[in-house]
Amino acid sequence: MHPAKPLIGVIDSPGEHRDALVDAIARDGLAVFAVEQVEELPEGIALVVAHSRAVPGAAWAALAERWPTLVVSADRRDEDLLKAVDVGLVDYVVDPLRHAHLLRRMIRRVVEVNRLAAEREADRQRLAELNESLETHLAMLRLDQQAGGQIQRRLLPERPQDFNGIRCDYWLAPSLYLSGDFLDIQAYSDRYTLFYFADVSGHGASSAFVTVLLKYLSNRWQSEWDGRSPEQLAPRWLAQLNRELLDTGIGKHATLFVGVIDHRRRYLHYSLGAQLPMPMLKTAQGVSVLAGEGMPVGLFPEVSYPQLGCALPDEFSLWLCSDGILECLPGETLEARLDELTRRVESSETLDDMRQSLALGILPSDEEALADPTTGRDELPDDLTIMMVSGFRDENA
Repeated sequence: MHPAKPLIGVIDSPGEHRDALVDAIARDGLAVFAVEQVEELPEGIALVVAHSRAVPGAAWAALAERWPTLVVSADRRDEDLLKAVDVGLVDYVVDPLRHAHLLRRMIRRVVEVNRLAAEREADRQRLAELNESLETHLAMLRLDQQAGGQIQRRLLPERPQDFNGIRCDYWLAPSLYLSGDFLDIQAYSDRYTLFYFADVSGHGASSAFVTVLLKYLSNRWQSEWDGRSPEQLAPRWLAQLNRELLDTGIGKHATLFVGVIDHRRRYLHYSLGAQLPMPMLKTAQGVSVLAGEGMPVGLFPEVSYPQLGCALPDEFSLWLCSDGILECLPGETLEARLDELTRRVESSETLDDMRQSLALGILPSDEEALADPTTGRDELPDDLTIMMVSGFRDENA
């Protein structure tokens, strides 16, 4: 279907001159509607061609406000022409019948310019509406993220906690509202304390959902454990979680460290899945990286995870950090940053010491972060988490 022809209004006194003017304009395929007075023009006019003699001087301004208007006149010295030009009409043509080709070109140009202007205005209005809708959806998403972040933080253990001579403290700062980092520690009995430290790939809602799944599964598996063979618990948990993540098909994987502290033997049973950086054990003899390696959880089927362990001295602290911490450290290579992290652990006695050494003290307090983790800071490049498990200082065993 061909687009409708633009309708050109002609204002002039009836007669041969007006008829000739209409014919000259219509020759270019334009639709023309001729009237004697402005009030007779119909709606839908794209442009008005008005003879200077047909419009009172006081009416030019109102005409120009309503339609783009070209003025035609028989004489350049016409006082009515000057009045029309003074109010800012589009343009004028003297002796329009003689310069009919020029008049038609001007009409086409003005019609096209106004069509483009109308399209731009329509686009601007559509963009304004879309922007308003987007702002509304972003506000709703922000509220959902904030609510999800509140729920996720409520799933974290209290801090600090003491379990029969084992003390746990941690600090977690999500990159925005929701975190892919998660941890938990629970006393299974007077003899065993169970804990894990997880870093789910990515950050945001999908990664946070995996941490909720992890919380649920760990609680279920702990309730099903009979307290026997603690050395098998951690690798079995990782193998089961690996299957669960693969079965969900959400394309998420995680790095994990799972530990079981045997208070009676003063021994740590553990397993890990591609944990980076590796946990660091600090004792009176210095800082050492725990041995072992394992595959990420949720990437490959039928993966076996290592059964590992080490003796714990009377006083120790075990430090676990998410890989986001590495971005806070100087060094051009991963090895250099890991060495720097080891030095920071060695010089830190408390969690606050470590935060200050990493220049993380400027981030909001834990109380503020619980209400809104973005308080007082920009979005972080990654989730940041530090966990410290220490003991057996107060244990009477």
